[in-house]
This record gives sequence, C-alpha cells and structure tokens, in this order.
Amino acid sequence: MASLARIRTAVPRRMHLARAIQTAADTTQLHQDASHSEPFTVKLHEDSFRGFRTDTPSLDVEVTKENLLKWYRQMTVIRRTEQAADALYKQKLIRGFCHLAIGQEAISVGIDSATTFEDKIISSYRTHPFVILRGGTIKSLMGELLGRECGVSKGKGGSMHVFTEAFQGGHGIVGAQVPLGAGLAFAQKYLGKKTATFAMYGDGASNQGQVFESFNMAKLWNLPCIFVCENNKYGMGTSAERSSSNTEYYTRGDKIPGIQVNGMDIIAVHQASKWAKEWVTSDKGPLVVEFVTYRYAGHSMSDPGTTYRSREEVQKMRSTQDPIRGLQRYISEWGLASEDDLKAIDKEAKAEVDAAVEEAKASPFPNEKELWTDIYSAGTEPAYMRGREREEVFHY
Repeated sequence: MASLARIRTAVPRRMHLARAIQTAADTTQLHQDASHSEPFTVKLHEDSFRGFRTDTPSLDVEVTKENLLKWYRQMTVIRRTEQAADALYKQKLIRGFCHLAIGQEAISVGIDSATTFEDKIISSYRTHPFVILRGGTIKSLMGELLGRECGVSKGKGGSMHVFTEAFQGGHGIVGAQVPLGAGLAFAQKYLGKKTATFAMYGDGASNQGQVFESFNMAKLWNLPCIFVCENNKYGMGTSAERSSSNTEYYTRGDKIPGIQVNGMDIIAVHQASKWAKEWVTSDKGPLVVEFVTYRYAGHSMSDPGTTYRSREEVQKMRSTQDPIRGLQRYISEWGLASEDDLKAIDKEAKAEVDAAVEEAKASPFPNEKELWTDIYSAGTEPAYMRGREREEVFHY
C-alpha cells in the first residue's frame, strides 16, 4: 500500500485553466432595492455555476423577504436538530450509525424550496433534514434516532432509514439509491407526470458502477431524473482527489449535461434546483448536478474528522463559508430583519428542538411484535413467518 501511495503522489496533477466554482456563502449582491412586501432581484457571483454540455442558470434571481426568512429558520432548525443528535449520541442514547449534515443545510433547504411534495427525492444516509422539510416532524425524526415508537420509521430504521410520504429515503447501501431514483423517474414518465426525481449521492459513491448504469438508462429512456452529487470533499476519510481521477463530478454523465453549483449559498442552490427541475420536466432528459459543499463533522459520529484533514481547515470553512451565516448576512445587510429578529428565530428554533427531544425521549420503545411487521405491505402477509430458528415462528 505504501508503494501505491508513492505512485499516486508521483502522478502530476492536471492543471485546470477554467475558473473554479465559488463556494463562499455570502457573495450574492442586490440587483435592486430589497423590498419587505414585493419580490426583488439579486445577482449571484459570476462563478456560482459551471456547465457541461449546457448553459448555466441565470445569475439574476428573484427572491422575497418571506422566503429568505423561511430558509433561515429552516436551516437553523436543521442545524439545531443535528447538534441535538450529536449530544444524544455522545450520551449513548442514540446508538449505531449516525451521519450529520452540519454545514450542508443549504442543499436540502434549497432543493426543497424548488420542489413540491409531488416531486421525488431519494438519497443515502445523510438525510435527517429531509424528514423535517418534507412532511415529518422534529419529534418523529428524533424518535427514530432514539429507536422509539414515535419515530418516522416506527423506531425500526434508525438514522440511515428515514422516510416520509414525500421523501423516498434514507438508504444505507452506498450508491444503491441511485438506480432506485432512476426507477422513480421512469414511473413519473410512464404515468405522464410533469414532476422530477432528485436522486442524490455523495462524492464517495460517485465511482460506483450502478451510478453509471443509472446514467445510461436514464439517458437512453430520456427520464426526468436529476442526479445530484453532494460533493463535500471527503468520502468517509478519503479526499476526492485521492479516490477520483475526475473530481468534476458534473461532467461524468457522458452524454448527460451537467452543472456545478456553489452548495454553500442557499440562493444559488435554490436557483440551480429550480432550473434543474424545469430542465427535466421539459422533456430534455436527465441532468447531473454537483453541489460543492463541506461537512463540519466527521463522516459519522464514530469519525472525529480530524485524522485526514486539519482542524484549521474545518475552522476556516466554519468561519468564512458557513451557509447559515451567509444568509444571515444577506438578511441583515439588505435590511430585511434586525440582528435581534434573527436571534429570536434562533432562540425559537432551539426551544422547538429541545421540546421535541424531550417528547421523543418520553416515547416508549417499540413492542417486540413490531419486529414482524412491515416485512410485507399491509394485507399481503403470509400466514406465518419463520424467525432466526426453525422453532421461532410468528403467525399473522
């Protein structure tokens, strides 16, 4: 392995003459005076997008005070929820795998802002935010993490297997959700629905064969599927540069066009998601979207996140490119809310999350009989089911 590492480091890095994507969270500028009651236009940084085989979304974005404050509250609630999960895990109240999305809040909120509950979103296991955004509650999410009856998956799925009627999961096998997403998009096209599927995966899953197989089928059948790569720079403990010969993930679709997006600016994410949905619902076929982002915590709670990157790197990202601070700056500088108003939102979010945690903790653990339910859809169960041993039989 040491010799392989030497070979790898001996390979000269390719020179990229194209301008790099902008990943600052606060570079959007007012294009006209901000309004408290009417939509107004802002202009994204010129390097917010890069395109492959396609033009990129417009840099001029129409926003409203209502939406900006809504996004701020949603991202704040999500971060508070993830921080609460961190604390509960360290208290050993949450067990097993647990992957936090702290630092990546703009992506889930931005995608949700550009979709309806008729659209499909399917992802891997860093997906707690989508439960809150798409029909679940903080209590149902925390209950699931704690393995309680009130959990969104009845306490039987845990952190990696969360679902709502408007969110298709929550999948633990790396990359396996991508072909499922292509299948969802196939169903949408078959049924003649003008809706989109966002099939999400990380840079760590991007080299999976099933991802490329899904690309091929989606292009072959012209499916309304948006393949979303959340590039947070590290697949578990391996940097993108060490694992991928091509780290421009938006170019990997071969004949499928792609765009690369600043995933730290909520306005850029919203604009890209809206543009992507319009693309696939206009019968233009699939699209690859790469959101360049960053996770502050380790890959999972068992990963300190500092053995393969420096503490200084993480701190720099927190202090200079945080998506919530970026939106906070927009709201304050554009005169849409005062610092006290934003502090009140944060205080309300913390109180809401704290109350939900206590309610979830008060919920009982599932009855042992629940081990036998949800194996088959209701009404299709066999007469009985055998357990681990021949003598262990459950009759329905």
